[in-house]
Amino acid sequence: MTTTATQRIFNFSAGPCTLPAEVLEIAAGEMLNYQGTGMGIVEMSHRSKPVVSVFEQAEAGVREVLGVPEDMHILFMGGGATFQFGMIPMNLLAGGKSADYIHSGAWAKKAIADAKAVGKVNVIFDGKDSNYMSLPNPASVKASADAAYLHICSNETIGGVQWKDYPTVDVPIVADMSSEIMSRPIDFDKFGLIYAGAQKNIGPAGVCLVLIKKDLVAQCPNNLVGYLNYAGHIEGESMLNTPPVFNVYMIKLVMDWLKGKGGLSWAADMAAKRSKILYDAIARNDFYTCPVDAKYRSLMNVVFTTPSEELDNKFVKESEAAGLSGLKGHRSVGGCRASIYNAMPIEGAEALASFMDAFAAKNG
Repeated sequence: MTTTATQRIFNFSAGPCTLPAEVLEIAAGEMLNYQGTGMGIVEMSHRSKPVVSVFEQAEAGVREVLGVPEDMHILFMGGGATFQFGMIPMNLLAGGKSADYIHSGAWAKKAIADAKAVGKVNVIFDGKDSNYMSLPNPASVKASADAAYLHICSNETIGGVQWKDYPTVDVPIVADMSSEIMSRPIDFDKFGLIYAGAQKNIGPAGVCLVLIKKDLVAQCPNNLVGYLNYAGHIEGESMLNTPPVFNVYMIKLVMDWLKGKGGLSWAADMAAKRSKILYDAIARNDFYTCPVDAKYRSLMNVVFTTPSEELDNKFVKESEAAGLSGLKGHRSVGGCRASIYNAMPIEGAEALASFMDAFAAKNG
């Protein structure tokens, strides 16, 4: 895979991850002189007309690509998805309310810990028995009588488990969609708030996309400090303070790129194709094991192991030398992980599958 600038490797990192080469080339071309202004977008006042226009275009692009309904606000916020772990309960658990959480792995665990520091949390499912390699049947999920919302992590980046269908409950679902947003359509009727760190399918790290229903905003308390109140960010149009301008500019470019490819239908089709190539490689080689329940295997983060930790390390080292970067599993679980977000070309998945076949034949 080449660009006009240099030879590019295949980057399977979980985030920050690979971005579309076409987008990077546009950004590089405009870095010194954005649309004839004589300066780069990273140098401009966030109150300037060009930057305000970028924010408006980024918001419009997100709304168009995802099909975000008009009863939902779109925010670009700092702090990443991790900041939302605490901000969500601060805004939605006012007045002694409780919330339901599903513990599906490492990122759900962090969200639960922060929510418990704010208010009452009901962990209505804990995947510990499966070592967080499975999920509950969505039809079996019932909200507690006193719950203000149900929180899920729709795709666990580290563990490689993904909800294929979302629960239907009597309360709004709040979802961390960092690793799968922009990869398939969303039934917004089920959700009150969706948040996603940009560094997977949206843009570079440093900004978080937040989608929140207007009726939920109306329930937020007015005694929070300014930056922790969703209402303030909405009133400020994502510019309550100096925002991450370049990151939002990149989101605008990625939305343009995704629309040009065919939007969510294209993204969903490609996700299915890329992941099938890798899961087929695991299946045809007894050498590899994927520990995730087959019903919930992620289309974004494919995790697997070789017969030993020593071979895992050898696989990562040799794959890096072969131009396949970022395949080391998260430090908390080890093994290997291939993150195959929207910008990963199908050739990348094919190259990895070929390497897996050759490595298994050589080391099996």
